[in-house]
Amino acid sequence: MGTGFTEKLATSLRKRLDGLAVKECPFAEKLSGLGRAHWVKPELVAQVTFAEWTAAGKLRLPSFQGLREDKPASAIVREKPHVSASPAQEVPMVTKKEDEARVAGVSITHPDRIVYPDQGVTKRDLALYYEAVHEWILPHLAGRPATLVRCPEGVGSPCFYQKHTGFGVAKSVRRISIEEKKKVGEYLVVDDLPALVSLVQIGILELHTWNSTADALETPDRIVFDLDPDPSVAFKKVIETARRMRVRMQELGLESFVKTTGGKGLHVVVPIVPELGWDDCAEFSRRVVEELETKRPNEYTTNMSKAKRGGKIFLDYLRNIRGATSVAA
Repeated sequence: MGTGFTEKLATSLRKRLDGLAVKECPFAEKLSGLGRAHWVKPELVAQVTFAEWTAAGKLRLPSFQGLREDKPASAIVREKPHVSASPAQEVPMVTKKEDEARVAGVSITHPDRIVYPDQGVTKRDLALYYEAVHEWILPHLAGRPATLVRCPEGVGSPCFYQKHTGFGVAKSVRRISIEEKKKVGEYLVVDDLPALVSLVQIGILELHTWNSTADALETPDRIVFDLDPDPSVAFKKVIETARRMRVRMQELGLESFVKTTGGKGLHVVVPIVPELGWDDCAEFSRRVVEELETKRPNEYTTNMSKAKRGGKIFLDYLRNIRGATSVAA
C-alpha cells in the first residue's frame, strides 16, 4: 500500500516493523516487482480497503486504514467475494455502512454508484484512484481557481458546469473571491486530497483550472494552445501539430509540454513567468496560431465555427483569456 498513512503513523509503524525484521524472504516462490523489500515476521494485522483482487493476485488501489489489535495474525485468511444465486450479482464491498465508504477521511455515500458505465467505474473507484495519484494530480490543481463538471448520476446522465461554490461543496475545498464583470463570485480551489475526494462525493467528474493562481490572478503563469481536430482528421496529424508548435515555441525561447484533453485533441502548455497580463497572453497566443494558419491554410483554422473546420484542426487560443479554463492533467 502506498496511501493512507500520516507521517506520525508511518514513523510509528516503522519502529514496530523494525522490531520484527527477518533477513530472508519467507516465501517459497520469488516475488517480483517489490524493489528492495524488507521482510518481517507476520505478526501485525492491517485493515485495508481496495477495489478488487487482480488476476495476478494483487490488490488494486489498496489504502491503509489502520492496525487491528483485536485480531491475531493467525486468524487472517484471504477473503473471497460472496456470490449470490445469480453469478452476475456480486455483493458490493463496504467499509462501514452498506451505503457509505470512507476514502482519505471523506465519507462517500452511494460508493457503488457507477459513474463511468463503459468502464464500470464506481464513485469509490474514482475516489481511490485520486487517493492513489494525488501526489501527481494536486500540483496541477493546487492554488488555481477551478471550474468543475458535475454529473450527479454519472456519465450519460445530465451534467453541468459549476464555477461558483454551489450546493453541497465540503468546507475542505478552499473558497476565494474573484471580481467578475457585474459581481464578485466565490470560486473553488482544490489544494489537497480531502478536498479532491470531497468533489467525487458530490459527483464532480472533470476539473478545469485557470492559467493563473489565486495569489496572482491577473498575471497568468502559463499559456495553453488547444488543438481541436475535425472528426475526419487522423490523430497522428494532431501529434504532428503539437510537435510543430513545440518547435515554434523553442524558436521563441519557450519550453512547452503536451497534454491530452480527454477528447480527441491535445493541449500544448507553455509555462511562463507571471509578469504579463491576460490581454498580452491572449494577443501572443493569437499571433502564434494565426501564423501557423497562414503557413498551412489547408491544415489549420482559427475560425471557431464548426462548419468551417472540415478536414482541419482548429487552433484555439481562447484558453488564454481571463476566466477561461482548461482541463487539468
